[in-house]
Amino acid sequence: MKTIHTLLSMTILFAMLNACGRSNTETETRAGKATQPDLGYRSAQILETDGLQFKDLNRNGRLDKYEDWRLSPEERSQDLLRNMTLEEKAGMLLIADMRMHNEAFMLEASGQTEPITSTFNEQDIVIDKNQFTGEPLPFPVMNTVGTTKGILQHKMRRFIWRTTTAPADTMARWANKVQALAESDSLGIPVLFASNPRNHISTGSLGATGSTTIGFSRWPSEIGLGAMADSAMIHRFGDMARQEWLAVGIRKGYMYMADLATEPRWQRIEGTFGEDPALAAQSIGAITLGFQGPRLNHQSVAMTTKHFPGGGSAYKGFDPHYDYGRFAVFPGGQLQENMLPFKAAIAAGTSSIMPYYSLPKDTKYEEVAYAYNRGMLRDVLRGQLGFKGIINSDTGPIESMPWGVEKLTIEQRYVKALEAGTNLFAGNADPTQLLKTLKAHPEVMQYVDESVTLLLVELFQLGLFENPYVDENKAGEVVGKPEFVEAGKEAQRKSIVLLRNNKNALPLAKGTKVYFEDYGKLYNKMSPGPGKVYSEVYEGLTFVATPEEADVILLWLKPSIRPLFPSNNSPLQVNLSACAVDVNYVNKLTARKPTILAINFANPFVIDEVYNQQTTNRFPGILATFGVEPTALLDVVSGKFNPTGKMPFTTPVSQQAVENNKEDLPGYKEGDGYALFRFGEGLGYGSNK
Repeated sequence: MKTIHTLLSMTILFAMLNACGRSNTETETRAGKATQPDLGYRSAQILETDGLQFKDLNRNGRLDKYEDWRLSPEERSQDLLRNMTLEEKAGMLLIADMRMHNEAFMLEASGQTEPITSTFNEQDIVIDKNQFTGEPLPFPVMNTVGTTKGILQHKMRRFIWRTTTAPADTMARWANKVQALAESDSLGIPVLFASNPRNHISTGSLGATGSTTIGFSRWPSEIGLGAMADSAMIHRFGDMARQEWLAVGIRKGYMYMADLATEPRWQRIEGTFGEDPALAAQSIGAITLGFQGPRLNHQSVAMTTKHFPGGGSAYKGFDPHYDYGRFAVFPGGQLQENMLPFKAAIAAGTSSIMPYYSLPKDTKYEEVAYAYNRGMLRDVLRGQLGFKGIINSDTGPIESMPWGVEKLTIEQRYVKALEAGTNLFAGNADPTQLLKTLKAHPEVMQYVDESVTLLLVELFQLGLFENPYVDENKAGEVVGKPEFVEAGKEAQRKSIVLLRNNKNALPLAKGTKVYFEDYGKLYNKMSPGPGKVYSEVYEGLTFVATPEEADVILLWLKPSIRPLFPSNNSPLQVNLSACAVDVNYVNKLTARKPTILAINFANPFVIDEVYNQQTTNRFPGILATFGVEPTALLDVVSGKFNPTGKMPFTTPVSQQAVENNKEDLPGYKEGDGYALFRFGEGLGYGSNK
């Protein structure tokens, strides 16, 4: 394992390399070169000064400091702050969902029937928490807001964009229309669209924690990127995905997760880079620099690293979206180790950090959720770690998940969170309660101005005041560009781990007759019997319809842990029979012919119900996948690609081992008798060690 010193040195190296490839208008300007940026505008007039052009965003006929791109983002932000009303400041502090026309909202996405268009959606949606926990909220929360109301009435400028099924050109057209609406408002402040990850082959809660979008290049899940153990490839991914995001107008990532995969039952492990602090730090540094560059500029997608100080140490795996999962526990004393990936993200310049809903249990810090936790945010994150960017709450800590401060009023919660250091509140698009708080508590205005300044600086750094618009005609050319798609396929192959290869059974000989079953079923909707039998044409292998016709079975198991939304407080399990796998069927199938077993490890699943001392001889080869397409798996099985992946976490030998684990300890620290497949394990052809 590498030291954090080595990882930060690599981060600096990436920054130096990246600096050679991207221009930086701000640097050029401060060096005395007033380089005219491209201006994008719809309703603003153009001012000419000293032979240069500027946008008159507030339409007063003169060049204000905030309109002068020659000045620093800090100078421009201070000028704009002085001209903002209380309503505009309050709107700046909120980020919530905004939908396109006909777009279903999150969990309703399966009911979408009409095509998404670039027309504005003017419908508000208020979700009652009752649908998740059985505990109705005592007050309404506006989760998504109508476009015109959100921008012109509520003065919001940050929105979460979860659309997954619109073509790239439609997304670009809609983004431009929204920006034009914002430009028409009093100060012409542009919009910043944020999104969850969009490029990963994931089994997670899509829409809520990820958005697999049509047309975008497809890469392994985040845990699969960790399995590549290849920082250069991760950086390459970030740089390519950045270009696709820019093309449709998304300029902020609600990602990536610096959390450690130390508790096998946690339902969000697929979104991490693994259990090892050093691997996670290396990966988060590389991906941040890939998306942002060495410093934010007009070609960057700004990052939001989450969930500080680490959400993987969840009590019994329960997630703090729910009250029964509100505790972050550190029985192994690993709180500092959990923060190492965040140090790497800060060193790489991450624009924002998101604290989790959870509250620290049995530590020296106050037992309140991290969004309210002054000790963790101002003392540790700001003071000890030196973070100077935006602290962005997770969605809904004021109204929905106020763990540790349930007895406080809404006003008191806002005050406590602002004092603690939270700058941006996610999940509510109605500023009424926040405005009421600010009027009743003028003492927090210093924190409001502190927050608004940080939020404006980011907008200026990203160049959105100069040009928030995208080329609608080129969006479809950039999204899904062949070069990006091929790189994604390469990454998929590199993420696959060869765990066992008895008697060099792999790669399969040319002409082998293979019964290939892709076995993945929905949790709680599992039907007994086989999965999908693969029948596509693949050079070098012959696929047959039944096991009897085959020389070998290739069984690709895709277990599914209980979804994050909705969930309940019954014990979480990662053994196959609890994760949508018909174990009896699998055991009967694998008894029929020698079986190459591939497991898609969205979590560190326990496979002892299928692979144990009595059945070991059935499986001449075992592989691990982490979100890949079938062709990538076949390229490894057939020998077209020599596997290079390494396990990003340890898999336990049994569910009992899971029950006995310490939530904050990586598997390689759990002691003898815990591991089946170990962190860092992975073979190549020609090696059977």
